[in-house]
Amino acid sequence: MIKKRFVLVASVDTESPEAVQPVLERLFKKGCLTRVGDNKFQIEAELEGENAKALNRSLLSDLRRAERKTRLRAEWKTDTATERYFDYVLKKTSKA
Repeated sequence: MIKKRFVLVASVDTESPEAVQPVLERLFKKGCLTRVGDNKFQIEAELEGENAKALNRSLLSDLRRAERKTRLRAEWKTDTATERYFDYVLKKTSKA
């Protein structure tokens, strides 16, 4: 399969930031991870994968293993398109 490079801009809301933070730090060592407020994180990172849907599903699944009540709003950008997700659901696709 062909791997594509994606730029991720996302926000993570959780009821247990102390459980989710170690997962985010492990996943985004090279990205920009910022804690915003008490229960929210901002992520800016580059990832490689087959498609945005698979990357988004993998990220949210990892987060929900740490804390079930975690929400993800993510924007995955490539050279040709941008896909926006709320949790597992694709909300919008736009061409570059």
